[in-house]
Amino acid sequence: MDTLALESHSIGWSYNGDWLRIEAHGPHGLRLRASDRPARAASPGALLDVATPDPVVRRDGNVARIEHGNIAAEVDLQGRVRFLDRNRRVLLEEKWRQRDTVAKFWTVGTDATGTISALGIAGREFRPLHGDVSQITVRFEAKPGEKLFGMGQYQQPNLDLAGCILELAQRNSQASVPFVVSSDGYGFLWNNPAVGDVCFAANGACWIAHAAREIDYWVTAADTPAAIVRNYAAVTGTVPKMPDFALGLWQSKLRYRTQDELLAVAREYRRRGIPLAVIVADFFHWPVQGDWRFDPREWPDPAAMTAELKAMGTELLVSVWPTVDPRSENYPAMAEKGYLVRTRRGIDIQQDFLGNTRFIDPTHPGARAFLWERLKRNYRDLGVRLFWLDEAEPEYSAYDFDNYRYHAGGVLEVGNAYPFHLAQAVHDGLRAEGETEIVSLVRCAWAGSQRQGALVWSGDIHSSFAAMRNQLSAGLNMGMAGIPWWTTDIGGFHGGHVDDPTFRELMVRWFQWAVFTPVLRMHGHRDPITPPAEPFRDGVAQCDTGAGNELWSFGEPVFDILRRYAALRERLRPYVASLMVKAHEHGDPLMRPMFFDFPDDARCWALDDQYMFGPDLLVAPIVAAGVTERDVYLPDGDWVNAWSGDAVAGGRVVRCAAPLARIPVFVRAGAAVASAFAQDAGTS
Repeated sequence: MDTLALESHSIGWSYNGDWLRIEAHGPHGLRLRASDRPARAASPGALLDVATPDPVVRRDGNVARIEHGNIAAEVDLQGRVRFLDRNRRVLLEEKWRQRDTVAKFWTVGTDATGTISALGIAGREFRPLHGDVSQITVRFEAKPGEKLFGMGQYQQPNLDLAGCILELAQRNSQASVPFVVSSDGYGFLWNNPAVGDVCFAANGACWIAHAAREIDYWVTAADTPAAIVRNYAAVTGTVPKMPDFALGLWQSKLRYRTQDELLAVAREYRRRGIPLAVIVADFFHWPVQGDWRFDPREWPDPAAMTAELKAMGTELLVSVWPTVDPRSENYPAMAEKGYLVRTRRGIDIQQDFLGNTRFIDPTHPGARAFLWERLKRNYRDLGVRLFWLDEAEPEYSAYDFDNYRYHAGGVLEVGNAYPFHLAQAVHDGLRAEGETEIVSLVRCAWAGSQRQGALVWSGDIHSSFAAMRNQLSAGLNMGMAGIPWWTTDIGGFHGGHVDDPTFRELMVRWFQWAVFTPVLRMHGHRDPITPPAEPFRDGVAQCDTGAGNELWSFGEPVFDILRRYAALRERLRPYVASLMVKAHEHGDPLMRPMFFDFPDDARCWALDDQYMFGPDLLVAPIVAAGVTERDVYLPDGDWVNAWSGDAVAGGRVVRCAAPLARIPVFVRAGAAVASAFAQDAGTS
């Protein structure tokens, strides 16, 4: 019996119970699925059901081949796979080192030697665990000189991920979004929400899922990284339209304790003439975790509060934690219906922050509907349309992934999709209410989260220049992983004292940079911390609060700088709005590595401390203390110093002054956005 099969949209291979299928998916994409167990219906994972042109499927001797737009794949009689571009250049090739790898089945030039090897290494490996679940490994041949970008958010300075080992798991400040863009002309989606690891080593790449039923990945090819990202967006979705109000300043701290305190801050912004887009009612505004409603003792009239804010041009964002305390009014029904995460060993307590709590399980459709019903009744019907989905990884007190299970399966098998489904609960609820411009602030993401309106922020990071430097790489790689809406806690979350001169310098540098990110958002747990007046109330632990975190909280000199940059952001709104349209229509990231706009400039592929904010602004943040000048590389072309208006020729490195009130920014010559800087010309 022939091991190779041809169908109208796919090619396949099977032998001794193992099977493999490669099918066309999207205009220039191929999806591979493989297993050592009987075939079953495909799970979509992150992929949408999209229109797909007919591929060309044929047999060339001992090789089955599928050609689809810019990409092709081949499978030989031994089940070995490789992917090629339209010029038959090898993009990606499985790594096999086995005794029977003798026959050279490939029909065109190949890197595979076909040499006999005693190593016994397979390109695809299944190690049975229990039931129909296995530990899965996929290996690919090395590509010398290859650079890799994307994969989500990791707390490290590396922009180029070649040589990195990455955990495929969700943690506070870590978001696994397993789509990678190669400098060699392809994009690769690991379409599997299992916890695992990937190693991009010099001697080959290795993907591991600790518990999965099958291999599932998608590959695309294009001539530019921008086209690769757009191909990916075409099959996983794009962000909704960003509401216009969201383009301004978002104000938050840990935490406004009362309705009066929050309104006083909004009124003070208005008195000072600083437009405020969003203000946040952070966590523990509720009686008990899992109640998902305002405590009337501190928040007596939320409807009046939201109405007053709207009259000032400000929207209210409300924090929603997925934790449910057994004392919550919602706990009995949720436990009975199976809407909560379950623990395999020990008692069902998954987090112990100010209470012993369990997490809601958003992989359960009923749990998503239950959550939205509460959010609608207690917030939406009172005028709230913005939700902050904190703890969205979720943040287990102990990250023992094997100890928890969801409705959709064990966390080792499906855990990375948790933030996707949590955002889905709010997205689908708002859509049912008629909203089309949906944005939710979410502390984690997986592939496809962008289509749920996820504005991802980088979690509880330290207040330091080292952490700020890490966020630059994190934000750029999130954009390359298909998540164009991204933000940080300006100044970091932990450790900043409002009276500390070194922190004030950090705050200025971080705010300057944040003006040139998708969302300008103040947040942080500032020192000195104020403990609660009552450590416990009604037997429930109460939360502390931090010092002020408004623009005027760090002294008059700092306020003067922050105020001017906030005003600049207002003038940049038309430009930012145009970038949001491109993100919605095509998936383009707002902040992106230099090579995104200059793919033919080899130097741009190596730059990791400057970036493009849209096609016309080149931004070079200051990410170290005491720095007052730095080098900036300008690609070929004509540029304008944004602050002075001076013309500067590209194709070279320029030395730029960077006093505390300035970071280097350059504008493409002739770009309309240059006018936004005219008011600041000559100031420092």
